Parts: sequence; C-alpha cells; structure tokens
Amino acid sequence: MNKENKDFFWPSYVDLMTVLFLIMLVLFVLSFKMFTDKDSENRRNIAQLKVEVQEKRKLDEIKEALSRLDSRYFQYNERYKRHELLVDVLFAQSSATIPQRSLMPLRRAGEELSSVLNSVKGADVKYLIVIDGRAASFPQGDPRNATQREYALELSYKRALALLQFWRSAGIRFPKDRIELIASGSGFEGAGRTGDVRDRRFVIQILPKVGTLTSKTVN
Repeated sequence: MNKENKDFFWPSYVDLMTVLFLIMLVLFVLSFKMFTDKDSENRRNIAQLKVEVQEKRKLDEIKEALSRLDSRYFQYNERYKRHELLVDVLFAQSSATIPQRSLMPLRRAGEELSSVLNSVKGADVKYLIVIDGRAASFPQGDPRNATQREYALELSYKRALALLQFWRSAGIRFPKDRIELIASGSGFEGAGRTGDVRDRRFVIQILPKVGTLTSKTVN
C-alpha cells in the first residue's frame, strides 16, 4: 500500500468508525428508553393490580356484611343481582301514604340497614342505595298503561320519597360522606314485577362501591 492510499484509507476508516459509533450510541439510547418505558409500564401495571386486589378484598368484605342483613327484612335476588326489601308495603291504589301497619317493620328494616352498612369500616367504602317506588299496572293491553304512564312514574317516585322521609322522621341517619340515598320511581315498569297489586310495593337496591361519591345525597 503506497503512501497516497494510506493517506486516503485512515481518514475514511476513522469516519466509518465514527459513524458506527454514533449508530451504536443511538441504538443504545433507543434501547435504554424502550427498556425504561417498559419498566415504567410494568410498575404502573403492578401498582394498578395492587389497587384492584385491595378493592376486590374490600368489596368481598362489603358483600359478606350485606349477607348478614336480617332475612326478615331483606333478601338477595340472585336473578337481578340486588338486595330487596321484604317488608310488605302494599300501598292503597293511587296513594303514596305508607300503610300504618308497615311503619314499624320499615323502621326496623332501616335500623338494620344502617347498622350493617356502618359495620364495614374504611373511608373509601361507599354505598349507593336506590329506593325504587312502583305502581301496579293495569291488565295487559289496557290503554291506561300508556295514557297514565307519566302519572304512575310520579306516584311511584312519591312512594319512594315517603320512605326516605319516614326514616328521617324516625331518627334513622346514614352518613352523607359514605352513603348516597336516591329515591326513584319506575311506575308501571321495572324488572322483577309480579303483574298484580304487589307491584305497588317498592324495592331497595344496595350497590356497594369503593371510591368517592360526588353527587348530592338525600337523607
């Protein structure tokens, strides 16, 4: 190799090695970033999994507590996945006044519900309790089922509201920061209907959750 070729070879070799070094450096940086991002993602996934496990344990604890509700007043409807009030509250037709004979068992049911819900400790334990008022529909095909639908919704809501007001007047309190009570009316509609006058009753759905309630509560 003559001197001219040597003078040309070494600068080119140095340039090549510099380029290769830069490529390896870029690949190293990219690989390190991908590894770091993957590690961060794995850490987030593990943290999320721990949160979900903790929430699952708390929900299991709540479910176990709800299973202790006195069977004279509440039962769990497996088909509709809800706890239901068993107190016989058979409203008079077109009335939102709770029958006198139902007041005492309703009071005891409210005290039982309050006691069981408050037995589960933890600031993150919340409950959404939906009191669903109902109205008995007319026989199938009766046009009044359509013409009086709005009236039935209003009447059934008033029936649910009557229970909230009765519990309040009876001194039964649910902590606002943990329990949200909602009165609702399903009128002639709603799952699990019997198709007779027993549909004038109302049902209570207890929905436990772990989190924060932001809606305004009623109690």
